[in-house]
Amino acid sequence: MAQVTEPQVYGALAQIRDPDLHKDIVSLGFIKDLQITGGSVSFRIVLTTPACPVKDQMRDQAREFVGALPGVTSVNVTMDAVVPKGRGIGEKASVPGIRNIIAVSSGKGGVGKSTVAVNVALALARDGARVGLMDADVYGPNVPLMLGVGDRRPEVEINKLLPIRVHGISLISMAILKPGDEPMIVRGPILHSLVRQFLHDVKWGELDYLIVDMPPGTGDVQLSLAQLVPVQGAVLVTTPQEVALADVRRALRMFETVAVPILGVVENMSYFVAPDTGIRYNIFGEGGGQKLADQYHVPFLGAVPLGLEVREGADRGTPVVISHPDSPQAEAFRRVAEEVARQVSIEAMKPELVVLGKAR
Repeated sequence: MAQVTEPQVYGALAQIRDPDLHKDIVSLGFIKDLQITGGSVSFRIVLTTPACPVKDQMRDQAREFVGALPGVTSVNVTMDAVVPKGRGIGEKASVPGIRNIIAVSSGKGGVGKSTVAVNVALALARDGARVGLMDADVYGPNVPLMLGVGDRRPEVEINKLLPIRVHGISLISMAILKPGDEPMIVRGPILHSLVRQFLHDVKWGELDYLIVDMPPGTGDVQLSLAQLVPVQGAVLVTTPQEVALADVRRALRMFETVAVPILGVVENMSYFVAPDTGIRYNIFGEGGGQKLADQYHVPFLGAVPLGLEVREGADRGTPVVISHPDSPQAEAFRRVAEEVARQVSIEAMKPELVVLGKAR
């Protein structure tokens, strides 16, 4: 029987291309721990995100192509993921242990930005990523209520706050530091200090993604985050109607001005399907998010339909990705999370195009 060799195995695996990075998985360095024992071949495929939507396809192709080599009797493929660390921009300092910071923003309130941030964070965590969620909406910090931890308080360890652990993610929010109905009345410099403390005075540990739920608009918090740390990209949330689209255009331009890449646009409350008739209603219009993405040449990350499950889950502290994982809304959030992870990996793997702190 012919003896299979490492070059033959690598040659077979080189037929598999990453659809986003446009290179084969061998030249990308995805193949690890290749071992050949007689006719048995084993190796790991280490992808750039555990949320990769084509990982099963790659595994099946690897088994097929290597299994077709003369002398191969068995193929053992292990799928793994190591999220690449986002590249720094200019002279901004990174946060130790955090590989990628993702801002979730909107041009106006009421479009479900926090709902998107929470469910995307949970979907990434359920795929195996290490995820933190920073509620930077200082004036309306409702993420702890959505996650059912509004009555919990963080502990302190060696002058660092320990984030609240809930549903597999780490959370920090002004609502768990300043409970009750007392409003936050702060000016720009204090907001800047709060953002810095949330980033550097919290013991986040090792995270693949820190999702930052931003306040609506284009104000001090957005500018502070962009100035303090390298943000890998921004996710913009809108609804289909023109008034929301007009505001998110301003947010998009703001992030471009401060050299933060746009990972893409999410259209929330996209449509409603009547449970009794199955008829689809485009209550807030149709296709606005896709048109906006096309207009500015940024990715469209997905459309999330309206549903009682989303509101009920948030009110109970168990978001729809947890409470109704088989619902159309949960499936939509999972697809959005996969797309976000894809875009983060694409940004991280791009050739370095930052020169003297200028935008890519």
